[in-house]
Amino acid sequence: LLAVRPPRRLPPARHRAWRSAAWLGLVFVVMNVAFYSAIGRIPLGVAVTIEFWGPLAVAVVGSRRLRDLLWAILAAVGIYILAGGRIAADDLLGVVAALIAGGAWLLYILSGPRVARDWPGERGLMPSMAFGALVILPLALATGELGRDQLTPDLLAAGLVVAAFSSAIPWSLELSALTRMRAATYGVLMSLEPAIAAIVGFLLLGQSLASSEVAAIALVAIASAGASLTARRRSVVAGSLEGA
Repeated sequence: LLAVRPPRRLPPARHRAWRSAAWLGLVFVVMNVAFYSAIGRIPLGVAVTIEFWGPLAVAVVGSRRLRDLLWAILAAVGIYILAGGRIAADDLLGVVAALIAGGAWLLYILSGPRVARDWPGERGLMPSMAFGALVILPLALATGELGRDQLTPDLLAAGLVVAAFSSAIPWSLELSALTRMRAATYGVLMSLEPAIAAIVGFLLLGQSLASSEVAAIALVAIASAGASLTARRRSVVAGSLEGA
């Protein structure tokens, strides 16, 4: 990111900009660590669906309308089906990790607009991810996760691919999309993520799902799309991520 989109100049409010970037970097760390912990224990589609409680909460929180409450209940039923049927210890850790990742996703959605305002031109992602890397690297070294026997060229190359395609590229595109489309449109498109994750898990990882799990994923996707379409329109502040 530094090579492709370097900050051309420091923001006017430097201290505030660095604080917002550092906070978003911490959110990235929690979100990634929790998400990868989850998909190491439960199927990809299940993990993404449980994690989806965060974005859905953003869509319905603060609303007093009955239909928004119904969307939340519908999603809660789907997540309960996925989480409640997994009682093995390893699966329980995966479910908890997915819930934590969802909370971090919620914070990411709330923190993104501030970083976008503080770093013009959508260039705040680079310092945020750099700060997150500085935080997680010592922890990985201290816990032995980056032992010398593991740092092979093949592993480093695979890590670079994962870093690019799971973080740098999608988050760059996501922030760019949020500046060019209505929040409701973005929310509807995001509602496809649990279904796409389930398909990818089945095709590439051989992770089959029970019919009840497929139905639960569908419930969450429908609830997310519905909540996004019926969400109250809010006034747009200049420089925020929401498109007009």
